[in-house]
Amino acid sequence: MTISSTTVRNSYSGDGSTTAFNYTFKIFENSDLEVILRTDSTGSETVQTITTHYTMTGAGNANGGTVTFVTAPASGITVVLRRAIPQTQAIDYIANDPFPAESHEEGLDRAMMTLQQVQEEVTRSI
Repeated sequence: MTISSTTVRNSYSGDGSTTAFNYTFKIFENSDLEVILRTDSTGSETVQTITTHYTMTGAGNANGGTVTFVTAPASGITVVLRRAIPQTQAIDYIANDPFPAESHEEGLDRAMMTLQQVQEEVTRSI
């Protein structure tokens, strides 16, 4: 796969009735997505927990997926869906094995995603 988008975060305004929100970027597994509710008036953020606060679809899909909350976020709440790929490297090449193109490409994708995450944080900083 190629990484052809620099999107690593989607934000939505809660309205008290909408429960489903789309994320528009690839993640590899459910734990690669951080779901945050931000109170607009104070800026305080609360990280949500999968299965307790929401369910999700789309892990592994290049176009993203959907987060569905158990309870609709209220008006005055911003829903933030942010990629959170771990900053680790798990690929281990074995000498004299055939070249593992699939896992190599996934490693490159993960590295680019991590760079994009860092850039998103730098862009938000002072």
